[in-house]
Amino acid sequence: MSLKQLLVDVHTHCYLPRYAAFLRQRTQVPRIFTRGSEERLLILDDEPAAGRPVGPQYWDRDEKLKFMDLHGIDVSIVSTANPWLDFLSPPAAHALATELNNDLEEYCATSPVVSASEGIHRLYGFGLLPLVPDVSVNAILQIIRQISSLSHLKGVIMGTRGVGKGLDDPALEPVWQALAETQLVVFLHPHYGLGQGAKEAWGERDNGHVLPLAMGFPMETTIAITRLILAGVYDRHPDLRILLAHSGGCLPQLSSRLASCISHDPVVSNRLQHDARYYVSKLYYDAVNYGPEEMGFVADVIGRGAAYGPSPQKRGDRSSGYKHMLFGTDHPFFPPLTGEKKWKSVLENLQAIQDVTGWDELHKSEVRGGNATEIFGLR
Repeated sequence: MSLKQLLVDVHTHCYLPRYAAFLRQRTQVPRIFTRGSEERLLILDDEPAAGRPVGPQYWDRDEKLKFMDLHGIDVSIVSTANPWLDFLSPPAAHALATELNNDLEEYCATSPVVSASEGIHRLYGFGLLPLVPDVSVNAILQIIRQISSLSHLKGVIMGTRGVGKGLDDPALEPVWQALAETQLVVFLHPHYGLGQGAKEAWGERDNGHVLPLAMGFPMETTIAITRLILAGVYDRHPDLRILLAHSGGCLPQLSSRLASCISHDPVVSNRLQHDARYYVSKLYYDAVNYGPEEMGFVADVIGRGAAYGPSPQKRGDRSSGYKHMLFGTDHPFFPPLTGEKKWKSVLENLQAIQDVTGWDELHKSEVRGGNATEIFGLR
């Protein structure tokens, strides 16, 4: 099988057995608890008290591989699901990150191979950093060195709070430098939505998890990455590679408004080296948005960034922007509610890629796997 024909899932989660066991020991959120004969997962203080059902699909590697086989997925880049290590003390977070990164390396390195001739395994991973308040920078850098030494870990998953003050925190400067130098891909993923202040916005009607997941998570990502851009992180670390969950949330839609607001605000108008739309085009986006219109729009926004770079070029569109988009599933979340064997969420994303107007078969193949093969060095 040609590497360019691989179907690669870059947004797929697990709770490794060590992590799941740790959550079972807890009596406070986040935790796994038993209700009747069923295990339930609570990861947020303000979510419904019953949580959500959780089972082997979260921690059993065989279940991950069965899911991949069912949907024709060749390779998955697996990441620990939120809330990661956010709730731990610095020593505990450092110790558990070290153990879980080693566990994830074994989980991936002992997985089956796709192609014996190429030595490509079916599973690779994003490592964990001990990103908690009061952690020392040296402790984080030590874990970055650990992850970069583990051949099946291709990046790190990161929440939006950094070490407690957001991604524009000057304390993270050595972290960005190390991540750029090691070329580890940063998978930026939300967890907190809009926080406690969102309760009024969500209203009193019971809408399950819909508003926090559909609206809160994408806006959280949008605000976090915008703060990073405004802090000039990309100017100082142009080789930094960041992959945004859920197709970048609202950032593509609001990117020109962002650029206009920057140019009209005396506090920040001269802060950045380039137009904000250039930085938006440097980011990578998972293709987890379920519709061809949305997918094509994001690719258009990425493509036009060429007009705003250090050497402005002709404005591009989706026929060039596709290079920064990568297929994902968000497994094991969003399972079918009824008896369907295949997952609607996965089929919708694959169909969306297929139906994007203006993409030829090469573009679609690259988004399905070719881009990930290149970005993650699956050789």
